[in-house]
Amino acid sequence: MELTDDGYCFVCGHKNPIGLKLDFSFDGHTIKTEFTGSKEHQGYANIVHGGIISTLLDEAMVKLAIAMDMPVVTAQMDIRLKKALTVGEKIIVTAAILKDTKKILEAHAKAVTEDNVVIAEATGKLVRI
Repeated sequence: MELTDDGYCFVCGHKNPIGLKLDFSFDGHTIKTEFTGSKEHQGYANIVHGGIISTLLDEAMVKLAIAMDMPVVTAQMDIRLKKALTVGEKIIVTAAILKDTKKILEAHAKAVTEDNVVIAEATGKLVRI
């Protein structure tokens, strides 16, 4: 299977008219992005939907592996939503690789507020393509 990027990724695709269009920075070991949810991203009134937060954590782990020249897809993800994220509140999403084997990468992602309050964390098993 060959994975291609056509610019329509919901999280990072700049061609996707309804996408988040997030940019990621890679320092050689970890990856980082920032996100501020709007009313369009809410579940309950003024609370960002947990599925959006989960999507950001997933994207950060996969994006990190790709930045490290290891194309992967997510096979398993364990998410802990720890605190509600209010619409309009900025979070910083980061990811790091925990374990690298021949076929599987294990990664960790975290979403924190500017005050360093943990909103959510995830661990994932990513399968090399």
